[in-house]
Amino acid sequence: MTGPPRRPLAAMAVCGLAFVAYTQIVTLGLMHGLDLEVARLAASLWRPRIGTVAAAVALLGGPELIVALTLAMALLLVRSGRRRAAWVLLALPVAVALELVYKRTIFHPPPVRFAHSDGPSLVTIFAAGTLTLGGSYPSGHIMRAVLIYGCGAYLTRWLAPWGRVRRAAWPVMVSIVGMVALDRIYLNVHWQSDVIGGILLGGTALAGAVAWLEALRAVER
Repeated sequence: MTGPPRRPLAAMAVCGLAFVAYTQIVTLGLMHGLDLEVARLAASLWRPRIGTVAAAVALLGGPELIVALTLAMALLLVRSGRRRAAWVLLALPVAVALELVYKRTIFHPPPVRFAHSDGPSLVTIFAAGTLTLGGSYPSGHIMRAVLIYGCGAYLTRWLAPWGRVRRAAWPVMVSIVGMVALDRIYLNVHWQSDVIGGILLGGTALAGAVAWLEALRAVER
């Protein structure tokens, strides 16, 4: 019998513990000085034309596109006869629920005095021009990007028939996540600490998702 996938489970534990520890640091206000410095730097680099591009980049982590990609991956897995693998995408609502719990319980207001208009979204109807609902920590955009584009990269490596596409999967995923992370900071809708927290929470969820998929692949072999 094949044992549990140790590497993704270990990554899940490391990311989860790092998220909990980093959250304590943020809660104690130890990141406040660095947050302000980064926000001021981003504000000094602001250009309206670049801001338009940044608002478009924000769509990559927006809820509408993320939900569409999640449903597309679920449909692909079901049609390929891998219904059990499709359950992995439940990691998204679980991670979003955790994100909202932290946003509601941790006092960490967004950088309102620095902020610019976020990417267009239905959510902005209820959030006064920004996708930051409630508190600011962690960043939902970056959390969703890490999880869903990471799952997409893994599934591409697993299922794509073309070698070049498989090899490009992780570099493309990292590039998208990097753009979304910088975008959150450039638009100043999140502190840099929010972005790091989102990466850690998303990484925890992604590692758990990969552990599930690795276990299923081990059974197939």
